[in-house]
Amino acid sequence: MGVFDKLGKGLGMSSKELDVEEYMNAAEMENVDVMHEPADHYIKPVSLQQQSDLDLIKRELTEGNIILLNITEMAKRPNTLKGLVDDLRGFVEKQNGDIARIDNEKILLTPGKNGAKSHCKIAIIKTRRAPQK
Repeated sequence: MGVFDKLGKGLGMSSKELDVEEYMNAAEMENVDVMHEPADHYIKPVSLQQQSDLDLIKRELTEGNIILLNITEMAKRPNTLKGLVDDLRGFVEKQNGDIARIDNEKILLTPGKNGAKSHCKIAIIKTRRAPQK
C-alpha cells in the first residue's frame, strides 16, 4: 500500500477519489505536515540566495530549529557569501550555538541553549574519523 493510498484511507477516501494536487493545495493544509508528527525542533533546509534570507535563518535558530543551509547560489559571489556567513557565525556564537561547513555547498547551523525552547545544547563534531570497528 503506497503513501497516497494510506493518506486516502486515513481521510475516508479511496485512492481513486483522492486528487492529491487538490488536497495538497487546499488552503486549510497550508501549514500542516501530513507526513510527520509534530516535534519540538526540526531540521530545516534553507537555500541562501540573498541577504534577506538571514532573517528567516535567525528566526528558525531562535525557535530552536537546526538549519541545513545550501549556499550553492551565493557561492557565485564569494565576497558576499563570506560576509553573510560571518554574520551568521556571530549570531550563532551569541546564541551559544554551533556552525560547521559540511561540504562546498552546505553549512549546518545549530541553535544554542539561548535559542532552543528546551534546555538542550546541540554541538557539531567537526573532525572526520573513520568509524571504529
